[in-house]
Amino acid sequence: MTDIAHSVPIERGSLLPTCLVVLACICFGSIPYFAKSLTDEGMASYAVAFYRYGLSAIVLLPLLRVPREHYKTVAWGILSGISVGLGWIGFVYALRTVPVGSVGVLYMTYPVFTLIIGWIWFRDLPSRRGITGALMVVMAAILASSPAAIEVHQLPAMLISLSAPISFGFGINVLIHKLTPIRALSRVASFSTGASASLLPLLILSAPGTVLPQTSEQLWMVVGLALGTALIPQLIYTTFAPQIGAARSAVAGAVELPTMFLVGWYLLGETIGTVQWLACLLVTAAILMTPARAIRNLSTQMVLPSRPQKKAGASRLSDTWF
Repeated sequence: MTDIAHSVPIERGSLLPTCLVVLACICFGSIPYFAKSLTDEGMASYAVAFYRYGLSAIVLLPLLRVPREHYKTVAWGILSGISVGLGWIGFVYALRTVPVGSVGVLYMTYPVFTLIIGWIWFRDLPSRRGITGALMVVMAAILASSPAAIEVHQLPAMLISLSAPISFGFGINVLIHKLTPIRALSRVASFSTGASASLLPLLILSAPGTVLPQTSEQLWMVVGLALGTALIPQLIYTTFAPQIGAARSAVAGAVELPTMFLVGWYLLGETIGTVQWLACLLVTAAILMTPARAIRNLSTQMVLPSRPQKKAGASRLSDTWF
């Protein structure tokens, strides 16, 4: 592999971007409240998924104007949207029969899928700290759920819900490695367009009563879902996640797990105990131990050095990567 003579300088102003990514992920963590409330009222899982991304697509699609040389970049954004949109159906579907905490356990494995996909597909070799942080998140997710809470008949839904973390791990890598050349609004527009387009045919073929809000309360739930868990936090995430890197974005996003448990406890009547708080501490430790990387210049294809040069005061690209 190609050696790089000079290491990339580390981005030092990473605290604010990290905090904003965490804030966006807290908003993402509130999704179960809206999704479960709507599905409990009889709305189809794919309709809930569509409404989460549909408003963003409608609002931002007119802004999706990029030079011809960025058409391929937009295509990547649409592809990631299709993947996440379809994958999210499994997450919403599982919420209908499985407690929020149990579904959250599997959902929070997406840092692992992020690292695996980045390594295999985008040739990003994760550092030891990146891998350790992801494994800490998985450990926290396991601790935060009691095996007794998962019944045998819930296992198929749990397995189906894995489509969400797998697709989200792919989406994070596309965002970090492919979408940086276009502005944040265009990134969200391309992603939301792909997610909405993949789900729209299902809505068209369904009975209106299963896909349209039937009461004013459901309508406000749809608005809250679209704005509070999608449009606004997506703008924040797509703007600042590229500044801190794929691994730290994935690990910072692990705050979704305690958010989901708090939503389940406070709004949906589930129980949260000492083990769940211990998981929160593990998640926080994982966020703090994962270093920020330098902002990647996507105008050229950087290759991780197989034998980095050891210069005084310099660090390896792989050290600043994760």
